[in-house]
Amino acid sequence: MGTGEQKTIAIIGASNDRSKFGNKAVRAYVQVGYDVYPVNPKETLIEGLIAYRSVLEVPVKLNMVSLYLPPAVGLRVLPEVAKKGCDELWLNPGSESDELIEKATELRLNAICACSILAAGVKPESL
Repeated sequence: MGTGEQKTIAIIGASNDRSKFGNKAVRAYVQVGYDVYPVNPKETLIEGLIAYRSVLEVPVKLNMVSLYLPPAVGLRVLPEVAKKGCDELWLNPGSESDELIEKATELRLNAICACSILAAGVKPESL
Protein backbone atom coordinates (compact mmCIF):
# COMPACT_ATOMS: atom_id res chain seq x y z
CA MET A 1 0.00 0.00 0.00
CA GLY A 2 1.23 3.46 -0.84
CA THR A 3 1.15 6.36 1.59
CA GLY A 4 -2.28 7.58 2.50
CA GLU A 5 -3.86 4.20 1.69
CA GLN A 6 -3.12 2.50 5.00
CA LYS A 7 -6.27 2.27 7.12
CA THR A 8 -6.00 3.33 10.75
CA ILE A 9 -8.05 2.39 13.79
CA ALA A 10 -7.89 3.32 17.47
CA ILE A 11 -9.32 0.71 19.83
CA ILE A 12 -10.45 2.56 22.98
CA GLY A 13 -10.65 0.11 25.84
CA ALA A 14 -8.01 -2.17 24.31
CA SER A 15 -6.89 -4.85 26.74
CA ASN A 16 -4.09 -7.35 27.32
CA ASP A 17 -6.70 -9.90 28.43
CA ARG A 18 -7.01 -12.12 25.35
CA SER A 19 -10.55 -13.20 26.35
CA LYS A 20 -11.83 -9.60 26.15
CA PHE A 21 -13.24 -8.06 22.99
CA GLY A 22 -11.00 -5.02 23.47
CA ASN A 23 -8.08 -7.41 22.87
CA LYS A 24 -9.75 -9.45 20.12
CA ALA A 25 -10.42 -6.23 18.18
CA VAL A 26 -6.71 -5.31 18.29
CA ARG A 27 -5.79 -8.75 16.91
CA ALA A 28 -8.58 -8.74 14.30
CA TYR A 29 -7.57 -5.39 12.82
CA VAL A 30 -3.86 -6.28 12.80
CA GLN A 31 -4.85 -9.48 10.97
CA VAL A 32 -6.71 -7.56 8.23
CA GLY A 33 -3.85 -5.11 7.73
CA TYR A 34 -4.85 -1.95 9.61
CA ASP A 35 -2.45 0.27 11.55
CA VAL A 36 -3.85 -0.35 15.03
CA TYR A 37 -3.55 2.13 17.91
CA PRO A 38 -4.66 0.62 21.25
CA VAL A 39 -5.90 3.18 23.79
CA ASN A 40 -5.75 2.26 27.48
CA PRO A 41 -4.42 4.64 30.17
CA LYS A 42 -3.20 1.72 32.33
CA GLU A 43 -1.14 -0.18 29.73
CA THR A 44 2.05 0.65 27.84
CA LEU A 45 1.98 -2.24 25.36
CA ILE A 46 -0.92 -4.31 24.06
CA GLU A 47 -0.23 -7.25 21.73
CA GLY A 48 3.22 -5.74 21.06
CA LEU A 49 1.77 -2.36 20.03
CA ILE A 50 2.34 0.92 21.88
CA ALA A 51 -0.74 1.72 23.95
CA TYR A 52 -1.81 5.36 24.20
CA ARG A 53 -3.27 6.96 27.32
CA SER A 54 -5.80 8.93 25.26
CA VAL A 55 -7.04 8.96 21.67
CA LEU A 56 -5.63 12.50 21.50
CA GLU A 57 -2.10 11.05 21.80
CA VAL A 58 -2.49 8.88 18.68
CA PRO A 59 -0.07 10.45 16.14
CA VAL A 60 -2.08 9.83 12.94
CA LYS A 61 -5.43 10.68 11.35
CA LEU A 62 -7.93 7.95 12.23
CA ASN A 63 -10.31 6.27 9.80
CA MET A 64 -12.02 4.39 12.61
CA VAL A 65 -12.38 4.54 16.35
CA SER A 66 -13.81 1.45 18.02
CA LEU A 67 -15.18 1.79 21.54
CA TYR A 68 -14.96 -1.03 24.10
CA LEU A 69 -15.96 0.83 27.26
CA PRO A 70 -19.04 0.87 29.47
CA PRO A 71 -21.40 3.69 28.35
CA ALA A 72 -20.63 5.90 31.39
CA VAL A 73 -16.89 5.81 30.59
CA GLY A 74 -17.55 6.14 26.88
CA LEU A 75 -19.47 9.36 27.50
CA ARG A 76 -16.37 10.85 29.14
CA VAL A 77 -14.10 10.05 26.15
CA LEU A 78 -16.51 11.13 23.38
CA PRO A 79 -15.37 14.79 23.48
CA GLU A 80 -11.76 13.59 22.96
CA VAL A 81 -12.86 11.43 20.02
CA ALA A 82 -14.68 14.42 18.52
CA LYS A 83 -11.61 16.62 19.02
CA LYS A 84 -9.33 14.01 17.42
CA GLY A 85 -11.78 13.29 14.62
CA CYS A 86 -12.46 10.04 12.76
CA ASP A 87 -14.47 8.86 9.76
CA GLU A 88 -16.40 6.25 11.75
CA LEU A 89 -17.01 5.68 15.45
CA TRP A 90 -17.96 2.07 16.16
CA LEU A 91 -20.00 1.52 19.31
CA ASN A 92 -19.63 -2.17 20.06
CA PRO A 93 -22.35 -4.21 21.81
CA GLY A 94 -22.37 -3.20 25.48
CA SER A 95 -20.67 0.16 24.88
CA GLU A 96 -23.72 1.95 23.55
CA SER A 97 -26.56 3.68 25.38
CA ASP A 98 -29.24 6.11 24.21
CA GLU A 99 -27.40 8.92 25.99
CA LEU A 100 -24.07 7.98 24.37
CA ILE A 101 -25.58 7.77 20.87
CA GLU A 102 -27.30 11.15 21.41
CA LYS A 103 -24.01 12.73 22.56
CA ALA A 104 -22.12 11.23 19.59
CA THR A 105 -24.72 12.70 17.22
CA GLU A 106 -24.47 16.07 18.97
CA LEU A 107 -20.69 15.98 18.48
CA ARG A 108 -21.26 15.18 14.78
CA LEU A 109 -19.59 11.79 15.04
CA ASN A 110 -20.56 9.15 12.49
CA ALA A 111 -21.59 6.52 15.06
CA ILE A 112 -22.21 2.94 14.00
CA CYS A 113 -23.74 0.55 16.55
CA ALA A 114 -22.33 -2.83 15.56
CA CYS A 115 -19.50 -5.23 16.28
CA SER A 116 -16.37 -3.82 14.64
CA ILE A 117 -14.66 -7.25 14.75
CA LEU A 118 -17.37 -8.77 12.55
CA ALA A 119 -17.16 -5.68 10.32
CA ALA A 120 -13.46 -6.51 9.76
CA GLY A 121 -14.59 -9.88 8.44
CA VAL A 122 -13.23 -11.75 11.45
CA LYS A 123 -15.26 -13.98 13.77
CA PRO A 124 -14.47 -13.04 17.43
CA GLU A 125 -14.58 -16.71 18.43
CA SER A 126 -11.76 -17.45 15.96
CA LEU A 127 -9.37 -15.14 17.84
